[in-house]
Amino acid sequence: MSFAVVQNGAVRQMLQMDMPFTVGDKQYSSKFLRSSTPQEKLEAGVWEIVEGVRSDDRFYWVSPADYRVNEVNSTVEASYAATAKELNDREESDEQGNPLYVQVYDATANNGQGGMVNTAQRLIAKGLKSQWTAQIKETANKLMSATDWMVIRKVERNVDIPAATATYRAAVITECTRLVSAIAAATDVPALMAVLDAQNWPEA
Repeated sequence: MSFAVVQNGAVRQMLQMDMPFTVGDKQYSSKFLRSSTPQEKLEAGVWEIVEGVRSDDRFYWVSPADYRVNEVNSTVEASYAATAKELNDREESDEQGNPLYVQVYDATANNGQGGMVNTAQRLIAKGLKSQWTAQIKETANKLMSATDWMVIRKVERNVDIPAATATYRAAVITECTRLVSAIAAATDVPALMAVLDAQNWPEA
């Protein structure tokens, strides 16, 4: 739980648990917020902060909390504005709209003193689809890494891979392929989140 000092219908001070604070000329101990009753808090001008729904930072740019005093309930309501992150990769541009390119070091630049120069490759900001596709593939690789030695042994010494292991590895690949395809087909952020919530990796 979190609290704020409310005076004249406005939030005047945000409070931290287990820290002393002052309201006007009256001081309160670090134990007040935990030990006081709801009525004692209200008499001190301390109102509970009720947190609103906060979007997932992995998928949304979330603004700092906006606090609104609710006189009816004697609470402070915290709300958060959110903007969906880009789904797809985007070619980057500067503030004037000029395209940005990947840079590399060139020892001959700046009259032989060296420096960074543009290449012909556009600078790309990876969108959510690219980021999560890479993460899904990384997960698949990690799940199969423990049995990769069996595949190497099969190639080098022709020792058969146990059937259960072969079945498991195939299931991992199938799930990875399914998820990558579903991510590519997602048309908005909620659809992408639904795909990721429905991951169904096999158990070894």
